[in-house]
Amino acid sequence: MKKILVVDDKSSISKLIVQFLSTDFDVETKEDGLQALTWLQEGNIPDLILTDLQMPNLDGFELIEHVKSSGYFKDVPMIVLSSLDSSSDRIKCLKMGAEDYLVKPFNPEELLIRIERVLNR
Repeated sequence: MKKILVVDDKSSISKLIVQFLSTDFDVETKEDGLQALTWLQEGNIPDLILTDLQMPNLDGFELIEHVKSSGYFKDVPMIVLSSLDSSSDRIKCLKMGAEDYLVKPFNPEELLIRIERVLNR
């Protein structure tokens, strides 16, 4: 079963994602980028990272930067799930290496389709 790391400081969003994806995926959740990086550095390598942008300690932009500049994790695909709906934020994330960008509120079915598309590449 493929593993997805969900990084979001809002537990309601994380719980919704876990509830929706856990039938098809092994889902791990972290509250911010710092927790996510620590978990990754402990030797965990997910098949995909789903991250918010606005979080305490280490935000989504910083998380993307750390993951994509790392030798171990640079090939792990990342999808951004954020309430920031500006074109410049989407472009910045895509240029940094994110595979996709969805705006909250999101349709869980659309999220699943996008995740499957990225994982099947």
